[in-house]
Amino acid sequence: MADPTDQPSTQSLAERPFGCLYRHGLARVAVATPAVTVADPAANLEHHLALARQAHDRHAAVCLFPELGLTGYACDDLFHQTALLDAAEQALADLVAASAELMPMLLVGLPIRHRGDLYNCAAVVHGGMVLGLTPKTYLPNYREYYEKRYFASGLQLGDRGHFFESPRLNDCLAITTSHVFSPPGWPALTLGVEICEDFWSPIPPSTFSTLAGATIVANLSASNATIGKADRRRALAAAHSARTACAYLFSASGPGESTTDLAWDGQTLIYENGDLLAEGDRFPAEPHLVTADIDIDRLIAERTRLTTLSDVASSYQQVAEIGPVPFYLDLPDHAVPLEREIERFPFVPHDKTEVDHRCHDAFHIQVQGLAQRLKAAKLSNLVIGVSGGLDSTHALVVAAKTMDRLGLPRTNIHAFSLPGFATSAGTRTNAHKLAEALGVTMREIDITAACEQMLKDLDHPYSKGQRTPETYDITFENVQAGQRTSVLFRLANHLDALVVGTGDLSELALGFCTYGVGDHMSHYAVNCSVPKTLIQHLIRWTATTEDFAAARDVLLDIVDTEFSPELVPAGEDGDGDKPSQRAEDIVGPYELQDFHLFYALRYGYAPSKIAYLAHHAWKDVDAGLWPPTLTDHDPRNQYDLPTIKRWLRVFIQRYYGFAQFKRSAIPNGPKVSTGGSLSPRGDWRAPSDSSPAAWLADLDRVPDDPNA
Repeated sequence: MADPTDQPSTQSLAERPFGCLYRHGLARVAVATPAVTVADPAANLEHHLALARQAHDRHAAVCLFPELGLTGYACDDLFHQTALLDAAEQALADLVAASAELMPMLLVGLPIRHRGDLYNCAAVVHGGMVLGLTPKTYLPNYREYYEKRYFASGLQLGDRGHFFESPRLNDCLAITTSHVFSPPGWPALTLGVEICEDFWSPIPPSTFSTLAGATIVANLSASNATIGKADRRRALAAAHSARTACAYLFSASGPGESTTDLAWDGQTLIYENGDLLAEGDRFPAEPHLVTADIDIDRLIAERTRLTTLSDVASSYQQVAEIGPVPFYLDLPDHAVPLEREIERFPFVPHDKTEVDHRCHDAFHIQVQGLAQRLKAAKLSNLVIGVSGGLDSTHALVVAAKTMDRLGLPRTNIHAFSLPGFATSAGTRTNAHKLAEALGVTMREIDITAACEQMLKDLDHPYSKGQRTPETYDITFENVQAGQRTSVLFRLANHLDALVVGTGDLSELALGFCTYGVGDHMSHYAVNCSVPKTLIQHLIRWTATTEDFAAARDVLLDIVDTEFSPELVPAGEDGDGDKPSQRAEDIVGPYELQDFHLFYALRYGYAPSKIAYLAHHAWKDVDAGLWPPTLTDHDPRNQYDLPTIKRWLRVFIQRYYGFAQFKRSAIPNGPKVSTGGSLSPRGDWRAPSDSSPAAWLADLDRVPDDPNA
């Protein structure tokens, strides 16, 4: 481990020029509010360094940054993602290297993996090394906070020091809650560290730091803004600094932090023995730095008089650090093929004995959820749009079984075919056949005229007779999607019914749905945690059951229908029986994207590992297992590594980038698979404003040649 005592000792204060504040027992401290790019440690590193250099230019001895500042605080379930954690450690390593040229001791926040746990840590960096890591002691898990979902408490490290092995830092770093930091030659300037909620606890950990000699306590905080909270922070900082005769530095998250469900005011505070020395502007538009000069001698003098502090301190013993026990692992320097079966369809059972059991459970979870929602709403009717495609077909089957379970007639299901500009003859026919076979009430409402009127109102090129590819833009598509959903909701009002959502997990993951008044919205979304590949196999399974024997032929025909949103008309040479759009041309093969989704959502693997596993599973069509529900006529595909990388990049950009805001506002629906759901109330709480840069950077390191 790097030894800070190897550095030259702090020069005598008396040797400073008379006009230097440090000669007189004062120390300049800085509290920074950097800009944050959520989930982009590389960008956050630059934000931190810009302010650290300002602190250096202003001759500060200490520069404090917010909690988890290298990643952003509101990353939520992204903290379970390997790529983000790797990128955060790399950002710390780069910060350490840059610190060699900077005067201030830097206190930065990041997540640290240690012995199978993840800790919310403060890294104390100075002179080109990490002096130590302090984990957060108390983790809030109430109201808007879910930190125990992601992090382990520093309390579980026990009464001994631990060490964190970091290959990126080429070092072994001490991690313990008992750290205090003091420059040789100036023991009066001693720093203690705590993190956010520690400050709000009945006995803040910094109480013990001050009893051990800390004259300055630095709090790396996130602390979202609510009415009156700024006053409470001031009160706590004032009281704590007065009670322990210390200086208290506080930095809260500010501009750029995710506003998915919270807002951030970037409050910065510097107190000394109960007195406010400096406070930055709240809700700053730009990054900023607040500095103040702490009178260390004053604090020491105050403590000398407060004998109660020494009485309490006499019962406290400093925790001793222990060193690691190293061993050398000689890894091979050549390719070693994976000798493990990786399922192509991780959401789908490949074992014949499991198919019936797992499909039965998945289907009846959906049925139970919809039945309970109907009972709770005291309603007995359902409205559903049926396109003749995969998702609405399965949702209609679930609705039919729900009515059976509740002892209600299937005619209480009001299914609507809503053809528009690009509805193909095949899907339209199948929608009617399915409704008839299931015995539900079916009606058709052509939305073409209503859409034409809206396009006219919008002064859209289509309304002026233009028929070019540019005419069929996102507005043209979403006018249709919005009209369908609007009609369904008004029909639900008219029929005293619930609108059943049909969109699936794969579309949510990729953001391939129309937000708000579109297929994104419903009263209850039965398919919301069922991926496209599983829906295919569920329909095949339901087609074999006695309840749906009458619909068997049309169900199997629908499974074989090509995926299409059917929003863009075919050209003059097009075939009206076939869709002109292929969804998989836009978002990629669903079988591959569902593979990516499973390992990202369930395990948080880095893209490089997902690509490796995908290539192993999909590189050879003749190797490995295929789901038993596939027939001899079903396509079996294989993908090389460049193709996998191409579609994994699309997945990353959509999943970690712009699509989260849609998932943050999805309607209720049942969790079905252990692979996870994307509900913000369930398996996936993620910021709507995060950056995919860390994941893309990891993917960029994957070669095109799997043997490279």
